[in-house]
Amino acid sequence: MEPHKMKPRGWVGALLLGVIVLSGCARYTFDGPPSGSFDTSLIKPVVPKPEPLSAYGNHSPYEVWGEHYEVLPTARGYVETGIASWYGTAFHGRLTSSGEPYDMYQLTAAHKHLPLPSYVEVTHLETGESIIVRVNDRGPFKPGRIIDLSWAAAVRLGIDQAGTAPVEVRALTFDEPDPSIRRPAKLPVWVQAGAFSDRSNAEKLRDRLTLADIAPVAFEGPKTTKAGVWRVRLGPFSDVQAAISGVAQLLEMGLEQTQYVYP
Repeated sequence: MEPHKMKPRGWVGALLLGVIVLSGCARYTFDGPPSGSFDTSLIKPVVPKPEPLSAYGNHSPYEVWGEHYEVLPTARGYVETGIASWYGTAFHGRLTSSGEPYDMYQLTAAHKHLPLPSYVEVTHLETGESIIVRVNDRGPFKPGRIIDLSWAAAVRLGIDQAGTAPVEVRALTFDEPDPSIRRPAKLPVWVQAGAFSDRSNAEKLRDRLTLADIAPVAFEGPKTTKAGVWRVRLGPFSDVQAAISGVAQLLEMGLEQTQYVYP
């Protein structure tokens, strides 16, 4: 079968094509950081979670400037070392290959082969610094580069001034605890799945976790008979890896407000 030559239909497809093609050259000629100052503490960390494949950007094979590229069927097991670059203002607000607007203030990246979306850990090989980014775009198509980071990701990794850096890119999948999940500060520890002012909502979450065979599930009511808070927790855990696995399980279920609670 002849490789897809990047001729998607409609105006969305045309815009996606423009982003893909421009990502291969214009990023390296007139692109740059935002003007003025920006409080980098506002850059939000990425919390990996299972996601369905994007409707756009996953056709395989595809062709850009006469070169053919394959999209991997899965990100599992992917590890690669090479040069990272970044892109910024020239593409801010434009559609990425996945159809999402590019936001240079978010921790995202472009990759030629990984499924969209994917999550990867990027490690700066000269400093040891690591960040986690969500891959939602295609590129970079300049020879010798394996990943194009958003401006925010470049800042977090410390390569925004140099422009490029040697990195290791390692895919994160969901068959084991996510390395981005922080470790508990001490033991024993509870992992809180949710807190509710409405008891029925707390009971629904408790039942959901029980049906998912996630254990041990604990249900805690208000300390007084007055209106209060009902909490749904896992634990207590006396093992670090068990606690981390508990957090990972809750994140996979879309419960992103998980937190450690200490006795």
